[in-house]
Amino acid sequence: MSELVSTGVEGLDSILTGGITERSTVLVSGNPGTGKSIFGIQYLHHGVSEHDERGVYVSFEEDETDIRGAAASVGFEGFDEMVDDGDIVILDKREMLRETDFSTAVDRLLDTVEDGDFDRLVLDSLSMFQLFFDAEQEKRTYLLKFSDILKANGLTSLLINEQGAVFPDTEVGLENFLTDGNIYFIQTPTDSGVNRYVWVAKMRKQDIDTDIFPMEIGQGGITVHERAGGFSMMGGSDDQPSF
Repeated sequence: MSELVSTGVEGLDSILTGGITERSTVLVSGNPGTGKSIFGIQYLHHGVSEHDERGVYVSFEEDETDIRGAAASVGFEGFDEMVDDGDIVILDKREMLRETDFSTAVDRLLDTVEDGDFDRLVLDSLSMFQLFFDAEQEKRTYLLKFSDILKANGLTSLLINEQGAVFPDTEVGLENFLTDGNIYFIQTPTDSGVNRYVWVAKMRKQDIDTDIFPMEIGQGGITVHERAGGFSMMGGSDDQPSF
């Protein structure tokens, strides 16, 4: 039986019946501001602090300073030291977009992965990664190779995917077929702000709870509430979320 890798998110591991299957590649989708990047940072921070598992954070959109700031904003203690000590390696947009040539950027990433003893990886974001390709067949080929390389190097990976819609996109994209699991982060407007939800839509080789669960982002990161009752997608207090 495959080992499970804890996400570090209270409530989410229960939905996943323990965590993410080791050496799997999971697509994390949602519109901007839903907490996807915080989830990725929390996943790596938890790996180092609780399991002595080193990680890589690859960002095509932010500088290292921004990522450190995001970690500090929700109180991930010791994150700066983890980066300084090399337990979490950040390849930021300055590194990844220094060259317009795709192979150069990927070689930089693969050199890091293959030269180090890493267990976890976050790619932020897959949307930017895919901009390197023009043809759909080329995109499919590289995504398959990329996923296989991550697994071959023992990595359990989160691939963050931006989508413009508030609700999960009903159109099944290529990336959905090439990943082992799909997690959606959702937020809906209310009179007082937003309600946030998480939906684990697919996990290969795992029994999961596919209901939609409310979540919060606060000090200590993301918390998922395991009871959906009392929360509404549109901000009421009696209805359960639904599409």
